[in-house]
Amino acid sequence: MKRRAFVTLASAVACATPLLSLMKASPAFAQAGAEPLGGHPPAGTGPSVKDFDYQVKYQRAFEAVLWNMPAIAIYSFRRAAFDELGMKDNDIITYSNTATPRLEAITANSSTPYIAAYTDLSKGPVVLEVPVSSPDGSLYGQVVDAWQLTIADVGPSGLDKGKGGKYLFTPPGFKGKVPKGYLHVPSPNYRIAFAFRSVRGPGKTIEDAFQYAQKLKMYYLAEAKNPPQQKFVDPSNRRYPTLPFYDERHFEDMHAIMSVEPVREHDKVMMGMLKSLGIEKGKPFAPDDVAKRAMRQAAIDAWYYMHWWFDTEMVKRVYWPDRHYVSLLQTDANRTFTFIYDNDIDLTERAAEYFWCTYMPKMLSDTPATQYMMALADKNGKLLEAGKTYKVDVPANMPVKQFWALTVYDRMTMSFIYSASNRTTLSSYDVDKMKKNADGSVTIYVGPQAPVGLENNWIPTSGKRPMPAMRFYGPTEAMNKKIFKMPDFEVVS
Repeated sequence: MKRRAFVTLASAVACATPLLSLMKASPAFAQAGAEPLGGHPPAGTGPSVKDFDYQVKYQRAFEAVLWNMPAIAIYSFRRAAFDELGMKDNDIITYSNTATPRLEAITANSSTPYIAAYTDLSKGPVVLEVPVSSPDGSLYGQVVDAWQLTIADVGPSGLDKGKGGKYLFTPPGFKGKVPKGYLHVPSPNYRIAFAFRSVRGPGKTIEDAFQYAQKLKMYYLAEAKNPPQQKFVDPSNRRYPTLPFYDERHFEDMHAIMSVEPVREHDKVMMGMLKSLGIEKGKPFAPDDVAKRAMRQAAIDAWYYMHWWFDTEMVKRVYWPDRHYVSLLQTDANRTFTFIYDNDIDLTERAAEYFWCTYMPKMLSDTPATQYMMALADKNGKLLEAGKTYKVDVPANMPVKQFWALTVYDRMTMSFIYSASNRTTLSSYDVDKMKKNADGSVTIYVGPQAPVGLENNWIPTSGKRPMPAMRFYGPTEAMNKKIFKMPDFEVVS
């Protein structure tokens, strides 16, 4: 035993000898005051900020606004419906007329009446009865979850294929039995919403579309044997302010969302950061004074950042190489609207799409039901400006199976522009009232004042920076394959 221990110790000393020799030979190891190669900033540097508490909270708040863009946009619809219109879950909005600027919403249409509703699956599964598409009318639209991801398309291009039926929406983790005869749609979130357009049948009126919309029913599955009388709300003559807030209220809404919905695995890091802002699941909204200041400025800056991004990046994404229109529907690389990939989530691209658009389809097909072309610049590639008058020639034979419509939005809010006439749109339904050109086309003017004698060809801007949107309802092959090209806007004055 003693001999074996002696040999082991001798071997250890022998092995250590080269290392000891190396240490003696290297002056760096023996130098007084030596420092590690890493673990500290470069010599002579210092912090760029003095208030780290504010800086950290501001940075987290700024990124949170971008991260939360899809959820805040759809939650704002719900909040306004409940607070301003006095609605409750399962009540249904049915517009008796096309929307006016009183519908303060992101790039809404004012050609077909809207239908919308909200519900909370934490109270149980919900049934939505959809009418059959017929010459009386049809529905087009989406049901979305709390992150505004489409969980069901409805109507001829949806799950019911235009045959109508009963959709059954079930909450996260639902383990119950789904009754026969339902179109089952499991939801990853509790609060869901829908927005449909009531599309007129041939020869039908807006009143017909309104009556068709009232065939919808929405109620809890527990009430299926004896559904309550459906409550409809018509906000046509009321202000419905659905736009997100870009100040400290943005975060109050964020808390209202996060305190209800399940936390997705890929959002846990952000949820951890939100704690420093006073946003925590299961707890009251409790920001300190520093967080309040940081959140207010971050929301303001995020709004300005988005507009800068649109002016510098989105403007490049033209639909036709030699025109200045950008498609409203900007998808991810998979032609969906999740922006979730195997290794990352594209935060900025997702924020940008939901900044100017709501209620997207699950996937953008090569033959979409509607195409939306947004004019961000004029014929010469110059960004459209406030206070100027522009014109565009709309060809006599537009590539549509249904109709076309030109709507003008305020570029700063992405919503309708208030004016004395409250006119927001001119469409193929209005051509007979407009002055036509010799070839059957019509020239539409967009600006603060109508050109003399062309009042019926004019959409007012009230001095706002315009963002015209040409909608193609039922686009033909010529549009989808880019054979047709829409003329650009030109400056008049």
